[in-house]
Amino acid sequence: MDEDSKLSRKTVLRAALAAGVAAPVALIGGPALARTTVAGGQVPELTPACHDGDEPTVEQTEGPYFKPNSPERTDLVTPGTPGTRLTVSGYVFGRACLPINRALLDFWQADVNGAYDNTGYTFRGHQYTDAQGAFRLSTIVPGLYPGRTRHIHVKVQAPGRPILTTQLYFPNEPRNNTDTIFDARLLMTVRDNGSAKEGAFDFVLNVPQTPTSTSNPPTSNPPTSTPPGGTTWAAGTSYAAGARVTYGGQGYVCLQGHTAQPGWEPPAVPALWRAG
Repeated sequence: MDEDSKLSRKTVLRAALAAGVAAPVALIGGPALARTTVAGGQVPELTPACHDGDEPTVEQTEGPYFKPNSPERTDLVTPGTPGTRLTVSGYVFGRACLPINRALLDFWQADVNGAYDNTGYTFRGHQYTDAQGAFRLSTIVPGLYPGRTRHIHVKVQAPGRPILTTQLYFPNEPRNNTDTIFDARLLMTVRDNGSAKEGAFDFVLNVPQTPTSTSNPPTSNPPTSTPPGGTTWAAGTSYAAGARVTYGGQGYVCLQGHTAQPGWEPPAVPALWRAG
């Protein structure tokens, strides 16, 4: 293999960004190669990075506008909402390029004018991947505001694993070259679909897997006793926002309605539970 073929996608993107030129279209979709491996029926190596040698999806700052307790929904657009319609779809994979079922994705973004709703939950919502690790978000192309390029915020969490906080970017945006937070590794692939746009991005979480492993961690055993302050957390139970449970002797308050499953014990999922 010659040296040119050894260059990683990350290296090429960084070089293009530094030179102030557009990256090759074939490379912009970076993490999408993870789905190619799965769809092609190839057996992945034991712990590949899914990015031709690059690391899992990179973290980025949360910024000042995150709000917990977003509603569970896949469509952030209401009738009459101004802006160019955008659909973002993709998959969540672990380190062996295997899909992660029931991964939590929490999205938030600016409206068409570049403003965030800090009193309500406009353009805020969370969802879970399906059995194939897929997600789909209906929204609009976010507006611009001073100092930043166009972007969408997201938190991604596999059951029982740490939260990845990052941002998604749009190709060919002039401000990509001046935004100090922008990272070319987080570029979506975006295409026109009539008057709307379609974006795609695959997240690769730092979750160890083997080709025969499941994406969820082993079941842990909740305590058998029920300390004061609420019922004992139990997998398979539907919890509404505000419900109180105990786990390991500690009390927790449910932040978002959901059905519990192994790996979603309160201490492991701060997006769903708050100690108190």
